[in-house]
Amino acid sequence: MRYCLILLTALWVAGCSRTPLQEQQAYVFGTRVEVIVVSAAPEQGRQAIAAVLREFDRQHRAYHAWQDSELTALNLAIFDGRPQQVTPELAELVSEAQQLSRQGDNLFDPGIGRLISLWGFQADEFKAELPPEGKIKDWLAQKPSIRDITITGNSITSRNRFVALDFGGYLKGVALDRAAAILRSQGIHNALINIGGNVMALGSKEGRKWRVGIQHPRQPGPMATVELDDGEAIGTSGDYQRYFEVDGKRYPHLLDPRTGYPADHTQAITVLIPTGPKAGTLSDASSKPIFIAGPQRWRQMAEQLNIPFVLRVDASGSIQVTQGLHKRLEFVGQPPAMEVLP
Repeated sequence: MRYCLILLTALWVAGCSRTPLQEQQAYVFGTRVEVIVVSAAPEQGRQAIAAVLREFDRQHRAYHAWQDSELTALNLAIFDGRPQQVTPELAELVSEAQQLSRQGDNLFDPGIGRLISLWGFQADEFKAELPPEGKIKDWLAQKPSIRDITITGNSITSRNRFVALDFGGYLKGVALDRAAAILRSQGIHNALINIGGNVMALGSKEGRKWRVGIQHPRQPGPMATVELDDGEAIGTSGDYQRYFEVDGKRYPHLLDPRTGYPADHTQAITVLIPTGPKAGTLSDASSKPIFIAGPQRWRQMAEQLNIPFVLRVDASGSIQVTQGLHKRLEFVGQPPAMEVLP
């Protein structure tokens, strides 16, 4: 798997640093995660990273979409038509996901878990196999959506038994915000957190801003880099991260709930989220509706979500970028042809 956001080599950073860097990698949420901490107290840095990785593992196990978890127990209760008592944390996650989905006209909809499963994306490895057209039509006729869920205290019910929650397009961003809170609570104020290409920066690297690379979805290496301010987050939704091919056609995991099929008009959407209490969450959740909105509506959707920093690569490889993000990009080599939008 290639990553759309490339951390500039940690070894190079360490070699240029006077303050020790602690770095650890793991495999969680079905992807590679990396935490880099700048700390003059190495043991403090290692303990903080360990606390972050423990939290990632806890979230991964609690909210796994197809292995036994609190989330699969909730989905089973929904299918059985039963109310389910959940933890306050899960109730809050579902409520927040509903709000984010509504803001993006439900193009990002964590209630489409059965469609994701139908396409074979609820698996660690994907089969190059299309679902039967009839099953997609059946799913569309059932119209399941996170909108169908009602939360009363910590009790969750659904008026549509075919709703199945899948937080795959949302949880990495939530985890970024949690990681930032844990690091700060342990006295770490300079760090870089990468969860499969969703990246958040804390502080700086000895006074220099953290810099990450943005990879072109069809070319090796970064096409540009961008410096992140303290608390900013950046994320990409791309058709090259989770996909399979049949007869030369690419089928990515970014599914359009209106059609039941993967969106095929966009290769990648990158969003940069300014510093705020939910910057990490938004870096993950907001790129999905912009991606799925397509060529005629993506810009409108970005404005609707109040996200001024967006880069889009369409199906043909053409690049569009908002003026705000373009000003912050530093291109690697010859800048590619692109349209800069106000």
